Amino acid sequence: MSEPIKLIIWDLDDTFWRGTLSEGVVEAIADNLELVRATAARGIVHTIVSKNDFAAAEAKLVELGIRDLFVFPQISWQPKGPIIKELLAQMQLRAPNALFLDDNPINRAEAQYYNPQLQVADPAELPKFAPQLLLSGKPDPGLTRLEQYKLLERQQQARAAYQDNLEFLRDSQVRIEFREGAAVHADLSRIEELINRSNQLNFTKRRVAKDDLEASFTDAALRWGTVRVRDRFGDYGLVGVYCLNLQENRLEQLVFSCRILHLGVEQFIYAWLGFPALKVEGEVATELNGTDKPDWITLDSPDAKAPTSSTTSMSTDDERVSAGGYIPDKNHPKLRVLLKGGCDLGQLTPFLQAFAIDVIEEFNYVNEHQIPVHVEHTSLLRLTRELPPSEQQRLAHKLPFLGEEAFTTNLWTAEYDALVYSPLMDYTQELYREKATGIAIPFGGYQNILAVDSATLAAKYAQRRFRRMDEAFLGQFKSEFEFGGQISPADFQANLRWLRSQLPAAIPIFFLNGAEIEVPGSAETGAAQRHAQMNQALAEFVASADNCFIIDVRDFVRTPADVTNNLRHYQRAHYRTLAQRLAQALGAWHGRQLPRSTWTDLRAQLASHLPSKLRNAWEKLQK
Repeated sequence: MSEPIKLIIWDLDDTFWRGTLSEGVVEAIADNLELVRATAARGIVHTIVSKNDFAAAEAKLVELGIRDLFVFPQISWQPKGPIIKELLAQMQLRAPNALFLDDNPINRAEAQYYNPQLQVADPAELPKFAPQLLLSGKPDPGLTRLEQYKLLERQQQARAAYQDNLEFLRDSQVRIEFREGAAVHADLSRIEELINRSNQLNFTKRRVAKDDLEASFTDAALRWGTVRVRDRFGDYGLVGVYCLNLQENRLEQLVFSCRILHLGVEQFIYAWLGFPALKVEGEVATELNGTDKPDWITLDSPDAKAPTSSTTSMSTDDERVSAGGYIPDKNHPKLRVLLKGGCDLGQLTPFLQAFAIDVIEEFNYVNEHQIPVHVEHTSLLRLTRELPPSEQQRLAHKLPFLGEEAFTTNLWTAEYDALVYSPLMDYTQELYREKATGIAIPFGGYQNILAVDSATLAAKYAQRRFRRMDEAFLGQFKSEFEFGGQISPADFQANLRWLRSQLPAAIPIFFLNGAEIEVPGSAETGAAQRHAQMNQALAEFVASADNCFIIDVRDFVRTPADVTNNLRHYQRAHYRTLAQRLAQALGAWHGRQLPRSTWTDLRAQLASHLPSKLRNAWEKLQK
């Protein structure tokens, strides 16, 4: 071996064990089990790159009592070369210090093509160099090096999505730096990219040509600035741009990367600028207000004056109520709940905040092509975990109904106490399989768009102002993808088992099932029957899974009058009922009844009956 081995990358079938897992029983190789244990005790780290089903492979490793000695396992059906390249980057290791064991010479060659100087070997050669491996490193009986990489693994998983996780970053020493004046010229390309590509947190949506942008930097009437964010885990880089018209005290540009979504950064900047006039264009993921000054962010800019912290009037009753819900203390800590599903579930949040609950929202959104994107289908969740970033980027750019943020999720951070998940897109959306790769992508629902005339479909999408969903794209999509139909109940259950295996066992999953009623005039033919079928599959899974529960909406959504335009959208009063059922279930799991604020609940009820514009104004007044 040319250089010391710090990492061993294992294939599984006919390498780590004998046989092929997907074809039946496999036989453990005792020498390999012992090699992993012995070398881990000398500081060598072990990981897996295998073409297999993740849940099945992980279950086998658990059965063998060896799972905890592997970090960063990459178990999917994707090419191994790019995966190993990304893996080494995540683990901050050089290819010459890694050994890839695989019985297939094509896989070994591919791995070396993407990772020059990577050491590779056929598992048949192990007996020759195992003695050298057993003498490598230095004694580490406490597996401290393995624990360091487990910590790095947790940090890497958090990094993928913690920009959307306010609770996580409040403890992460979030710091902001502003740069203005001549300093912005050096960032011209990045500023242009943010303005023209960002959408979710682009409050002004004034796209610009690069030459015009550069010229505007010298306009004395405009105050240009950039925003950089970092924390104890690393540096986010340049994530925000603002342009203030000094004469009118009006923002002409206010744009942020989605990486800082839900962190309060955009509100912090708006407050720091003194709440100038701002006309918000189109839909945005968060709403700015003219009063809040987030105090959990520290200002790094040497010449900048940070906004003073706002004061909040606190109740003195035994419920310890604040404007945002409960103040956590040692007797009444808040539960952190990740709420993942359709955007209509956002109506739950005000009612849940009447209890000792902090809600982290992850809903569908309108992407940079003005297309609503659902990100909760279990098939898409698997792709966020199993596809290499390069493949995610390729699909995001190729398919306008995905977009650049479709593979971003808070799920893998584990920085929450409970997951509340609505899998209704599995009930609804169709799958389209890419012929070249076999990758299945969810889209639409109750219609095979491949069977619809492209010109007719393009006209429909044009009316909805969808970008890039034109006749040319639809023709290409028809040639490169095939219709897979809605996910089968069996595959749905398999994906749920996979999801359960990906999350820490201590985190409970509360599933929201679907209504089973006929909706007069609905274009979704057979939806009630489909819901009944999928509800049964969900119930069977939950009955066999640990720490999983169902909140059954069928108890109170029973008639067509209980829904609005389809059977997934309920009348507003039912969202309060759903929130109360959730709070009761969370309290039962937590072992105590959650404290509840009558005033916060009443305020949420009043707001829920207002039209959307008035409701937004009401919520501003309550802050």
